[in-house]
Amino acid sequence: TGEVSEAQMFVAAQGFSSYTYACAVASQELANWIGAHIRAFEFFGGVNEILVPDNVRVGVPHACRYEPDLNPTYNDMTAYYGCAVIPARVRKARDKAQVENAVLQAERWILAPLRHRVFHSIAEANLAIAERITWLNDRKMKVLGKSRRELFLSHDLPALKPLPEKRYELATWKKAKVSIDYHIEVEHHYYSVPHRLIGERVEARLTSSTVEIFQKGRRVASHKRGFQRGGYTTADEHRPASHRAHLAWPPSRIISWAEQTGPATARLVQGIMNSKPHPEMGYRACLGIIRLSGKFGQDRMEAACARALQAGAFSYRSVKSILHAGLDRVSDDRDPDRSAPVHGNVRGPAYYN
Repeated sequence: TGEVSEAQMFVAAQGFSSYTYACAVASQELANWIGAHIRAFEFFGGVNEILVPDNVRVGVPHACRYEPDLNPTYNDMTAYYGCAVIPARVRKARDKAQVENAVLQAERWILAPLRHRVFHSIAEANLAIAERITWLNDRKMKVLGKSRRELFLSHDLPALKPLPEKRYELATWKKAKVSIDYHIEVEHHYYSVPHRLIGERVEARLTSSTVEIFQKGRRVASHKRGFQRGGYTTADEHRPASHRAHLAWPPSRIISWAEQTGPATARLVQGIMNSKPHPEMGYRACLGIIRLSGKFGQDRMEAACARALQAGAFSYRSVKSILHAGLDRVSDDRDPDRSAPVHGNVRGPAYYN
């Protein structure tokens, strides 16, 4: 299209040999940051015991000299590969002197020779960068009389830890609270956890195919990832044997409350639970209606539920919309025989003849 997009360069270097890896990425987003690390490990053919990154926000959200805060996904990735992360101190370039020099060499021997070339994709640019990286690592250093590759093969490579059999799968972490229906909401989808965790805070680890749920560092549930908006993924073993024995809000209690408001509210609540594969999946909507009743009053709630029943809208969103728009106060009774009012500005059909 002719549109020019800027890319950024990720650079990694080994501590002894300065054996260098570099690649272009579209941005410093988390997926690019993690992906560049994975490709660097595979380029080196092993994993270092310790990584010393800069305090880039995507990897180290809160820099601290004594206890830096790592991004959960970054921390998960390094734990998978079995390496530790010790970020450089802020404004202390000597903590990562080798890679600072590698950046200088990349600017001098990669960016400068390629600055006049036009690339039509990141992949195309990385092919050219790979050629320059090979040249740089094979180039003999004047002081030592050996190339970076020779020093890497003799010293760094034997000290690296082996790569795992499978490549790390990018995962993101979300925090959630277990609702009374023993489900958590993650990316607009609901996943079950053991019912004993109702009210507890948990963490969900999302990959492209699975969702793992952890409570205080211990995995309590694992599901195939669902992408249906508003859908439910429920494991039978997570359901209690008797909801009355384990839940504070069984269906009978919710329906009993609704009957105190009025028959229309009771029918709507019953209809919401009947529309779900399991009654407890409708608890969220019913609890939302309970809160709306406290805000708008029982009379308006009963009128809104009656209007929702008439429209066949068995959902919390419909009732909320009716109340906020004031449609519960509008009567639907209309006289089909009622004629238009007589007014001087009403021209009548004779005008158009």
